[in-house]
Amino acid sequence: MYGFRIVDRLQKFGEDISHEELKYHHRRVLISKEFTFDAAHHLHQYEGKCKNLHGHTYRVVFGISGYVDDRGLMLDFSEIKRIWKESIEIHLDHRYLNETLPAMNTTAENMVVWLYEQMEKALRSQVPEARGTRVEFVRLFETPKSYAEMRREWMEA
Repeated sequence: MYGFRIVDRLQKFGEDISHEELKYHHRRVLISKEFTFDAAHHLHQYEGKCKNLHGHTYRVVFGISGYVDDRGLMLDFSEIKRIWKESIEIHLDHRYLNETLPAMNTTAENMVVWLYEQMEKALRSQVPEARGTRVEFVRLFETPKSYAEMRREWMEA
């Protein structure tokens, strides 16, 4: 029977596990980090409700891949959060997107490409120990059931 057990002793680095054992593999891995932001926008050349000023609670998911370092870490989740906060979210959260984004119709399809570009640029410039780190995909949910997606292979085509 499986039951609850309190650990008697924490594993000790250098005694129970060596530096060489920390890195289990040499494969590319993907990690994901999700964020939300609230923003207002309206669409041009569109006949429907979205031509009027309105807002969303957007949800964005970044999929980032790369190779692990000697500790078995590819990229710390806090580093992705830092990039989001300092380089991307400042243009989005509680903003009028038609003013803060580059000249574009603020559709989810346009915005997801901009998000991809911003994260890719930030990874290249702000993460010097990148180890092949790259954005694989970005999903931008405009509503809980509707999203636009951009993938690396589409950006490179």
